[in-house]
Amino acid sequence: MTFPDVRPSNTPDVKRWTGIAAINVAVLLITEFVLHQVVGPRPELDDSDALEAFFVAHHNMMLTIVLIDTVLMAAIIVFLAGFRQIITHARHDLQWIADVGFGAGLVFVAITLVGDAMEAGSALDVVGLDPDVSAIRALTEGHAVMFGATGCVLLAVISASSGYVVIASRALPRWTGVVAWVVAALQIFGLATIFGGTSDHFWFSSGGVGVTLTATFPWVAWVITVGIVTIQGHSGFRRRPRRTPRNALVDWVETASAAEL
Repeated sequence: MTFPDVRPSNTPDVKRWTGIAAINVAVLLITEFVLHQVVGPRPELDDSDALEAFFVAHHNMMLTIVLIDTVLMAAIIVFLAGFRQIITHARHDLQWIADVGFGAGLVFVAITLVGDAMEAGSALDVVGLDPDVSAIRALTEGHAVMFGATGCVLLAVISASSGYVVIASRALPRWTGVVAWVVAALQIFGLATIFGGTSDHFWFSSGGVGVTLTATFPWVAWVITVGIVTIQGHSGFRRRPRRTPRNALVDWVETASAAEL
C-alpha cells in the first residue's frame, strides 16, 4: 500500500505580493512627486545660463528622483507579473491577452528606464565637469518624448487589455475593468503632447505636467486600486480550496475505495 507524495507548498501568495507591489508603487510615487515639487519647473531649453544653473543647483535631487523611479519600475514589474497570474488562474484561455498587457508593461518599464538614464545623464553632466548645455538639452528633449507620447501608447495597450481580461475573467471586480478602459481612453489625450514643445511652463508640453495628470497618474492610480483590492482578497471568482495533506489523503482513500467497488 502506497500513500501519495504530499509536500507543503511554499509558493508566495500572488494576490498578497501583487498588493504589496502596488502599495510600494504608491509610496514611491508620492515620494517622487514631493521631490519634483521641491525641484520646481525646469527653465526653457534655449536659456543656456538658467538651464546650466538649474542643473548645477538640483543635480543631486534629480539623481535621487531617478533612483526612486528605478525602484518604482521594479515594483511595477512585480505587479504586472502578479496581475497576469491572477487572470490566467481564473481563465487560462485569456492568457494571450494577458500576455499582451504584460509585454507592453515590460516595454513601458524599459523605455522609462531609458528615459531615466537620459535624465540622469543630464544631471551627471554637471558633476565634476564643465557643463555642456547642448548635451543637457539633447538628453532632456529625448526623455521628454519617452515620458510623453511613447509612454501613452504603451499605457493604452496595457489598460485596454487589462480592462478586457478583468471583465471577461471576473477575477477582479468588474468596476476595475471599466476604470482600466477609462484610463486607456485618457491616453489618447497624451498623444497630442508630442506637438506641444518642451517647456515645463506649458501645461500640455511633451512629457510635461499635462501628460502626467491625464495619462500617467490615472494608470498608476488604477495599479494602486487593483493592488488594494487584491491584497484584501476580494475577487470575482470562487477560490479553489487549499489542498492540505489531510485532504489529499482523504481524496486518495476515496479514489482507492471507488476503484475497489
